[in-house]
Amino acid sequence: MTTTMEYHNPVLLHPTVDGLNIKPDGIYVDVTFGGGGHSKEILRRLGPNGRLFAFDQDEDALANALPDERFTLINENFRFIKRFLRFHGIKSVDGILADLGVSSHQFDVPERGFSTRFDAELDMRMSQKNDLNAYRVVNEYEEQDLRRVFFDYGELKNAPVLARTIVEARRDYPIKTTDELKDVLKKFLPEKVRNKILAQIYQAIRIEVNQEMDVLKEFIEQSLEILNPGGRLSVISYHSLEDRLVKRFIKNGMFEGEPERDFFGNFSVPFKTIGKLIVPDDEEIKINNRARSAKLRIAEKI
Repeated sequence: MTTTMEYHNPVLLHPTVDGLNIKPDGIYVDVTFGGGGHSKEILRRLGPNGRLFAFDQDEDALANALPDERFTLINENFRFIKRFLRFHGIKSVDGILADLGVSSHQFDVPERGFSTRFDAELDMRMSQKNDLNAYRVVNEYEEQDLRRVFFDYGELKNAPVLARTIVEARRDYPIKTTDELKDVLKKFLPEKVRNKILAQIYQAIRIEVNQEMDVLKEFIEQSLEILNPGGRLSVISYHSLEDRLVKRFIKNGMFEGEPERDFFGNFSVPFKTIGKLIVPDDEEIKINNRARSAKLRIAEKI
């Protein structure tokens, strides 16, 4: 059984929860429950009539459910936030918190296949219910699809040659483990930048396996629908692809393109930005290395 201790410290705990501007009798959602660090802090600030709903698609997180009658943990992907809140009779909320990316726990369990540190079967599923895993991406995707994954989600300039190398290698035998994948790609992993490039390769496959960009878009659009006017959205992202989507949607309510302007050149926006971009200080990064690339954006629904 996984304990909360193994989930480590929640990133940017106080700024993220401060950003929600919690009302004691409000309804809040933590869509990335994990070890429950952010959820505990929200509950601490809620009064007896407040409610907190949390989402986590990873069954390991269920071991951390909080014994509090104001709290409900939903074992589902947060792309279904609107559907499952409605199931619980909730149509609108006062604040939503999202700590994106992979939890420390998922990185630290070797057999999940998320970490570049361990040898493991190619998996990388955030939910064990998913059909698609890293093995299928690496062994079954057409060359052009692998190229797209590495270029779009890993921002790897040598995506074409990485894809071709994998396709040629798997003709002889399937690539079953993370070490086998590293071995196939070893000529593209010079010692000096080995960890950086491996992290980009793993990130690309992981995003594809878990459809992270699609999930994020669906989640943010639904957040806008279910937040009450004046409700807050607190989002921590860990790489530029996520942060770009969050920043653009907060700024103009779209993920790409520009909104239509009226006769006077103005366009209406759904959110107003609260404060500046927040990043962890050196002290937090020293305690929790996972925080080093975290970026927190806070927005209020207009």
